[in-house]
Amino acid sequence: MKKFSELTEQEVLALAITNEEEDSRIYRGFAEGLREQFPSSAKVFDEMAEEEVVHRTKLFDLYREKFGDYLPLVRRQDVKGFIKHRTSVWLMRPLGLDAARKHAETMEYEAERFYRRAAETARDVSVRKLLIELAEAEADHEQLAQKLSEKILTPGARDTEDATSKRMFMLQYVQPGLAGLMDGSVSTLAPLFAAAFATHNTWATFLVGLAASVGAGISMAFAEALSDDGSLTGRGSPIIRGLVTGGMTAIGGLGHTLPYLIPDFHIATAASIFVVAIELAVISWIRHHYMDTPLLRATFQVVVGGVLVFIAGILIGSS
Repeated sequence: MKKFSELTEQEVLALAITNEEEDSRIYRGFAEGLREQFPSSAKVFDEMAEEEVVHRTKLFDLYREKFGDYLPLVRRQDVKGFIKHRTSVWLMRPLGLDAARKHAETMEYEAERFYRRAAETARDVSVRKLLIELAEAEADHEQLAQKLSEKILTPGARDTEDATSKRMFMLQYVQPGLAGLMDGSVSTLAPLFAAAFATHNTWATFLVGLAASVGAGISMAFAEALSDDGSLTGRGSPIIRGLVTGGMTAIGGLGHTLPYLIPDFHIATAASIFVVAIELAVISWIRHHYMDTPLLRATFQVVVGGVLVFIAGILIGSS
């Protein structure tokens, strides 16, 4: 790899051309990834991709004038300290609107910084002038994106896309997470309290709760991941959904298992019951806030189910 300061003027221009071409293709990737769910925002990225094509054309025309037709292959990864995109956000499916916007903002900032630094090292007046112009253009891209958004993203289109974004967040994260939390918080109550009242041994009870929580987490993770690949339902990556569901399942079970690390059985049981109450309250609030379920109905449904499982565990353990 070469240092930026070691690049010749020819190589700097070649690098700038490659950069503009890659940025244009990245914006196209954003547009394609958003087109189905966010068509208006996709059009904004199409326009920004066209702007990058214009920049590349200007650079290439100047390059041919100065150095001829041969264009050396100089890429980001060939230069130390140059712009590097650590993750291929534009290839992700489904593509998040906020992730695309934030990545685009970072791209424009880094491109502006590159052009200003390149202009400082350029000896040729015409090259330096063009690099400064491009730096200003990259700085103005935020305003361009804003203008395009105002032109393309009308209030109605923005409201529609916001609703779509909220729905996708619900399908990909909230629903799998809530399902896992409910399963972990409720289904592990019976084995945990059955072991507690059968043995009155806090360490044995902790091990049973730990095994139930981890086992339920693994089971729910595989069940969710294998239930739907997300291609038709828009529920996103099955791996992510599986991890969210499995993780929340394990957390839900571990919450009321951890108090049994307390040696005193009665204190541990009281603390565990208190944690259960908090878990059920959190589940009720999530159902109310995200699922538009009336709070009293959500609380009643969750508490009744939890209490029934809790009683079942105590009765089995005391028999």
